[in-house]
Amino acid sequence: MSRDKWSGRATFILASIGSAVGLGNAWRFPGLCAKFGGGAFLMAYIICMLIIGIPLLMMEIAIGRKSQGGAPKAMRFVNKKAEPVGWAATANAFVILTYYAVVFAWCILMCFVAYKFATTADTTETASTLWQNSIGATFKTSFFGDGGNIKLAVLICVGIAWALIYGCIRNGASQVGKVVKYTVFLPVIMLLILAIKGFINNPNLGEALKALFVPDWSAFAEPKLWVNAMGQSFYSLSVMMAIMFAYGSYLKKSANIAADTMIIAFSDLAISVLSGIVLFTTMYQTGLSTSNMSDSGIATAYIIYPTAIVNLTSVGWINAVFGFIFYFMLCTLAIDSAFSILEGVAAAVCDKFKLPKRKTTLYIAIIAAIISIVYTTGAGIGYLDIVDNWTNQYTLIIIGVLETIVVGWLFNTNKVLTEINKNTKKFKMPKWWFNISIKFIAPAALTFLFIWQFVVLIQNGFRYNTDYNLAAEIIAGWVVTILVFASGFIIKLIMKRTKRGIMIQEMEKTELTWNDMADETYPDEVLANLEPDMEPTVEEVKLEETPKPIEE
Repeated sequence: MSRDKWSGRATFILASIGSAVGLGNAWRFPGLCAKFGGGAFLMAYIICMLIIGIPLLMMEIAIGRKSQGGAPKAMRFVNKKAEPVGWAATANAFVILTYYAVVFAWCILMCFVAYKFATTADTTETASTLWQNSIGATFKTSFFGDGGNIKLAVLICVGIAWALIYGCIRNGASQVGKVVKYTVFLPVIMLLILAIKGFINNPNLGEALKALFVPDWSAFAEPKLWVNAMGQSFYSLSVMMAIMFAYGSYLKKSANIAADTMIIAFSDLAISVLSGIVLFTTMYQTGLSTSNMSDSGIATAYIIYPTAIVNLTSVGWINAVFGFIFYFMLCTLAIDSAFSILEGVAAAVCDKFKLPKRKTTLYIAIIAAIISIVYTTGAGIGYLDIVDNWTNQYTLIIIGVLETIVVGWLFNTNKVLTEINKNTKKFKMPKWWFNISIKFIAPAALTFLFIWQFVVLIQNGFRYNTDYNLAAEIIAGWVVTILVFASGFIIKLIMKRTKRGIMIQEMEKTELTWNDMADETYPDEVLANLEPDMEPTVEEVKLEETPKPIEE
């Protein structure tokens, strides 16, 4: 079965930028800037991105290309015992996908109800509750009473969201290449329009820019600043989510990973800053201080920002148009990240079970869509909050620790670095930068981040939020997390108990690992029969290694 390939360098870069740039850039990044001393968080984020984020991104892309597989296959290629780490990343990404699609659906719904901004100009309270009333959220975690209600409008928007997600990815990398030409540039154009609006006739422009870019130096002493900066850099760059392994596996051997990764990372940073400018200038233009913003993201986008929209001008229809553009921009940001997560999960499943890509992607989307219905109930937002916290604050971090230990200590980082710098001429990833980050800084920083979050969990009685129903906390928090890390062993059990699984396991025993290819060369007879971007198969390599009979 031939593997998909990106049609060109630009397609890979745009797809990766689309995956990296998501809703977190548009609302969580500005919220954290507002909470942690303005420019102080921006500086801390850049430091974390350079020291940890970029090396991790390069590592996943390089291993993906070398292994020609999704996260589980890539981890097995590095170390045969590390496959469960790849499955944990894949399972965690699947969980994130189930609720990310609902957040995307909320953006779609807000586009449909944006006309209401024209009739709520006289009251900010109505605007701040528009989203909550539209989705029917009760902020409960019990499905009894109002908590079990499902709003038809929300359900329809979830269906639209899933149709768009699958439509973008149904034909694999070739389809993505056609989509990202629009979905990556559209939000940038709209952000620029919103930023220009924030600069025009803004009496508080200086204060807004100062709040965003001038650091409060005392904030650097706050541990939470660095914890959140690390977390944001990992989540924003889409590392440890199975995505970049899959995207890397679609690269041609001639790709310049070192240079392309830097373009992706700094594009992500630029769009985050642009989003910050939009939110800060809009807030100050409407007379609202950024102290009103929330670092939760959802509160900023759906509760606080509507308040700013209705106070933007005294002309209702202008506010409505502005509101539509803003939420349509969020839709374009959401869709790239959503279908990239689906692609990462589908690639892993197809690699393992040797299944057709298109059908597998469809079945995964259907299963995830069914699970998404839970988040459309009145109690759904509570469950979404719990699952989001656990997948990002605990599970994602542990996966990062395991990935860096596998690559940094159970493998050879120099081999990964060689793959990264294979085709680069002008810029090469320095050995000291990459090796120190992957072997020491990244696992240490991630371990510290996990311990910090776990201490907070203990202080709350091993619960994320004591206001939530205990059963919901156990199911959506502890149980989901345990299942994520058990996923690899569950897959292994399935393989042992099924005829197809046994056959696949026998095939995997003959697969080459990276250490088996230490010399990074193949016999000339093998290479002569390959296309420029094909890797030798196991059978071809073994054939050439078999001694030839002596001619008499």
